[in-house]
Order: sequence, then structure tokens, then C-alpha cells
Amino acid sequence: MARQESSLRWRVLDAVTDASLKDLGLDGLLEVLLERTRELLDTDTVTVLLLDRGATHLVARATAGFQEEVFQGVRVPVGKGFAGRVAQSGNPVQIEHVDESTVVNPLLWEHGLRVLLGVPMIAEGELIGVVHVGSTTARRFSEEEVDALRLVADRLAMAVYVDRMRSERTAAALLQESLLPPSLPSTRGWELAARYVPGAGSSVGGDWYDVFELPGDRMGVVIGDVVGSGLRAAVVMGRLRSALRAYALDYPDPADVLAKLDRKASHFEHDTMATVGYAVVDRASHRMRVSVAGHLPPVLALPGHAAAFADVPVDPPVGFDLATSGRRGTDIDLPPGALLVLYTDGLVERRDQDLDAGLERLRGVVTATDPEALCAQIMATMVGDRPAADDVALVALRHR
Repeated sequence: MARQESSLRWRVLDAVTDASLKDLGLDGLLEVLLERTRELLDTDTVTVLLLDRGATHLVARATAGFQEEVFQGVRVPVGKGFAGRVAQSGNPVQIEHVDESTVVNPLLWEHGLRVLLGVPMIAEGELIGVVHVGSTTARRFSEEEVDALRLVADRLAMAVYVDRMRSERTAAALLQESLLPPSLPSTRGWELAARYVPGAGSSVGGDWYDVFELPGDRMGVVIGDVVGSGLRAAVVMGRLRSALRAYALDYPDPADVLAKLDRKASHFEHDTMATVGYAVVDRASHRMRVSVAGHLPPVLALPGHAAAFADVPVDPPVGFDLATSGRRGTDIDLPPGALLVLYTDGLVERRDQDLDAGLERLRGVVTATDPEALCAQIMATMVGDRPAADDVALVALRHR
């Protein structure tokens, strides 16, 4: 018996480490491994349920045996029923009585299953889902069979995890690319340039810049940073960007726009916070009104003068209803030759230096010159040949 059980472990190891699996996509790998698992454990069904984005339900993703589970989009609440117990406990669960009192999914008892064994799928310390096997004949799964299913679960969890990371990076990069302005407005008497670079180890994050035309010979300029990184931050960034553009058409004062954005984020974007700087340039009066929500102040350079940080009040970030006393706007003159730089903290923050030192380096390199050349000089000075740990967004505007 011990020799047979040892043989089972080695056969499962051979199955999950088969070099040919690496050439398969996720769907192909699931199909092959689930069928092999059903044969090796001599069961009637094997099913993978993956944890949804809200971490509240398990959703049938693949099966060998009862295809209806996938076709019908079976969902099991975490903590309820058989699979829900496996997910909540993080431990193997075996039951020898399958009906509505022990299992949420009626397909399982309708097909005559009598026993079920399920184990959690965990990768990088994160619950990915549950894999369970079932049999229509009465039996007791041995400890060796439980360990064998754990080996399968570990391989499946890592495959799903890697596929998700790859998919998220691709989706986030495409989302970020679609949301950044494809080109900057070309308007007589004003010049614009911008940069966006994702942080090291990430293809995208929550930083963004935006420039758009407004009625009345006005122009909106935005710089923002959603707390977090990856696809989730990029999605939130996209929603905030779209909302800010909509509010900008109805409210001429940037402070009012950020107040509305704060209300929207606080109500709909739970557990999300963002820093934002929003300026409206009136090209006729050569003045700008700016409001800052938790963001670093812009840098202003005038011809014949050293650059300085704009004297603007910094209100609380957007989200969590933090600005209980309201938001403030400041008017700034932009005479001919004036240049303004807006940026995210990834440009000036480094782990090995004080933030004030980074801000001073930036101030020192800003001059009232061509925005495109200045952006190149800023990136060369502030980033150089070392990848930034965080995303960098940068916009330069000059009144020519």
C-alpha cells in the first residue's frame, strides 16, 4: 500500500511538472491537468473554481467531468457550502454526504456524487481559488491523495497567478495608453510638452496627466496620482480622469471641479485616494487659476528669474471626504515667457534622498525655455540612467 501511495505522488509530480505544459495557454493547461488528475485519483469529476475580483465568490472556471458547472457560470459564496468552506478555511475539506445541506451547487448531488475532496489554490500567499474532486462511489480519500491534490492545486494556482499578472500588465498598459492624451493641444502663443514613464517593475500605475480645450478660450491642465499601482489603479485613474473632464465643462473654478471629484471618489471609489493638481489657463487674460488636492506644488519660471514653487495652498487629497472645510483656488499671472511645470512625486522622490532635496533639484533645472527641451533636461537630471521606483508624469506649459 505504501509503495502504491508513493507511486501516486511521483506520478502526480510527473504530471504537474511535465515540460510540455509550459507551451500551453491557461485554458489548455487546465484541460490537460484536470483530465490527468481525474485519472490519477480515479474520480468522476475535477473542478477549478477561481476567486472573483471582489473576493466574495468562487466562480467555476474549468472542469473535467461536469461541463455544466462552467457553462452555467456556477458561483459559490466564500464561507458557504463545500467549496466556500475550503476557501474560507484555507485547508483541505472532505465530505462523504453530498446534498443541499453540505453543497451549494445542486449539479453535484443531481449527478449523484457521494464524496468530495477540495483543497485551496494558493500562490504567493494569495488565495486564487479551489480545486475539488468528486466520486459517485463511496470512498475515503487517503492522506496521500490529499497531498497529491495539493500538488495539483499548487501548480494550477501558479499558472492562474502568472496568467493574471500577464493579462493585467497588458490590459493596464493598453488602458494607460488609451487614457493619456495622444497629442497635446496646439494653440497659438502657447507651447506644451509632457512625459509619462512607468515605475521600475511595473508597466503602468495610477499617475496621469491631461490637457484639454475648454469653452471661452480656456485650457485645462491636470496632473494626478492614484494611490496604488497596476490595473486597479489605472482603472480608477481612468474613471477620475473622465469625471474631471465632465466637471470641467460645468464648473469654471478648478476648486469646484476638485470638490465634485472628491465627492464622486468618496462615494463610488471606496478605499481609494488620489492627489490631483488642476489648472485652468485663460489665454485671453494670460492668467491661470489652480487648485491642488494633496499634490506637490507646480514650479513656475519667469524670464530673468530663478524658478520657484507656486505659492498655492495644498488642500487634502481626493477621496474619503477629507476636505470638510472646502477647496481653494489661486490665481497666477502667466506673462509672455512664463513657464509652468506640473509633475508627480515619482519624479522627485527617491528612497536614498530627502524629498526636499529632490524638489530642490527639480527647481534648479527648470528654466523658462522650450517645454520639449526642458522635459528632456528634467528627465535626464531627475531620472538619468536609474529607473524610477515610482511612475513619473510631467507636463510643461509655456506662454510664448
